[in-house]
Amino acid sequence: MKNNNLSGGKLFSGIIELNKIIHEPARIAILCLLSSVESADFLFIMNQTGLTQGNLSFHLGKLESAGYIVIEKRFQNKRPNTLVRLSDTGRHEYRRYISSLREFINGISD
Repeated sequence: MKNNNLSGGKLFSGIIELNKIIHEPARIAILCLLSSVESADFLFIMNQTGLTQGNLSFHLGKLESAGYIVIEKRFQNKRPNTLVRLSDTGRHEYRRYISSLREFINGISD
């Protein structure tokens, strides 16, 4: 039986065209976490995601370069503290990514 949703390759092109900066498990986890809070410090993100310090730094750098997050380095009680929050662009792109993913999932399950 032919599924009309799969004809023409439109459905699969949607998943292939997903935002490649976001479409990486560690970055999805970071953005998901940041979308649910106003901001979070580096250690909180590291503990919640289970990423190592180096791995988290790498992925935060990618997200910051894309303009999806804002990183603020400051001192708290004379100790360095890194605060991270979603930028407006990051919030928009994350929502768009989730919407595209839902569209794809709904299209293959119909």
